[in-house]
Amino acid sequence: MRKSLIILVLFTLVILSGCFKDPIQDDLLNYVNSDMKTAYNLEKKAVSAYESVTGPNFSNDQVLYDTLQNEVIPTYEQFIKELKAIKVETDELKKIHAIYIKGAETQFQAFEVIIEALENQDPALIEEANAILEQGRNQISDYQSKLDQLAEEHNVNLKKN
Repeated sequence: MRKSLIILVLFTLVILSGCFKDPIQDDLLNYVNSDMKTAYNLEKKAVSAYESVTGPNFSNDQVLYDTLQNEVIPTYEQFIKELKAIKVETDELKKIHAIYIKGAETQFQAFEVIIEALENQDPALIEEANAILEQGRNQISDYQSKLDQLAEEHNVNLKKN
């Protein structure tokens, strides 16, 4: 009798433990471990290509133009499509994911303005593009901060790449 009672209590605890699952934690784990893998890789590829021809790596306008046209913009376009295709389950993560999409779209707009600036040899457009890029970076930084905060609140450890 006592053994049956212990088994019944243990069985009940196992059943109840399934009721206490955290849907946000589950969504976050799926998001970072599965859903976002392709998107993160595409973003990394596009940003690496961009960084290879800007800042200290800048050689000339034509190389920058060609890299933007042939590598950065097509890859970044794929990245945005991938982001938009991701289906997030919880409202909390949906809001954060929307910030990422907005930041990516802003950066994409900046790349297009850089192309226009190079085609027209317009320094004012380059300044405008840099401001748009900064805005996009800030949005993506906001996304990362909010994602980190949500992960911490739901006991999810995010690995930094």
